[in-house]
This record gives sequence, structure tokens and C-alpha cells, in this order.
Amino acid sequence: MRIRFKTKKLIKDLNTDKGLAKRGARQAMLIKQRLMLLEAAETLADLGPPYAGPARCHELTGNRAGQLSVDLNHPYRLLFVPDHKPPPTGPEGGLNWSQVTAVTIIGVEDTHG
Repeated sequence: MRIRFKTKKLIKDLNTDKGLAKRGARQAMLIKQRLMLLEAAETLADLGPPYAGPARCHELTGNRAGQLSVDLNHPYRLLFVPDHKPPPTGPEGGLNWSQVTAVTIIGVEDTHG
């Protein structure tokens, strides 16, 4: 899957050793793993149930509807959105994970707070 970052700052913070070092060893390792996982997937469906594993890729709801996340070190998540205009939908509505071939990373946050 193709990965883009929403801002240049996110590229520096999440895709360079210097930026990742500021996040601590555990979170830096998990961010690298999750980015590799996303990149290795052909489509987002490769990361959905039953393949979700410890990353727990899932769609968010409420004021974060349209966003997806993968788990990092609790309570933090790597947030992203499909990089398609408009996002592909299925016949019953909702995101069609099997057609998402590109994502944009939008941040790392505690979505519970």
C-alpha cells in the first residue's frame, strides 16, 4: 500500500530516526512496525479481521468517523485516512477495505481522551 504523510512535520516525527527517538524506544519501534505493516499490505483488507493481529486495525467513530487506526503502546494509536477521493464504499455504504490501496498518516494520538 502507498503511504503518505499529511504534513512535512509528520514525516520528520514519524519517518526519521531523529524524530522517532523523541517518542521513546517502545513507541518508535511500534510506529516503524505499523508503517511497515501498512506498506506491505496490498489493500487495507489485508489488515482487517481476521488478520488484524496485535495492530488491531479498525475504523473510528464519532468525531473521528472516516479515520482508521492501528494500536501502538496503550493508549496511543497511529491514525490514518484512505488516500482516495472519494474513499471507496461498499454496496451497503461504509468503507470498502479491499479497494483502499493508499493511506495518509494524520498523527499519533490517544483517541480515548
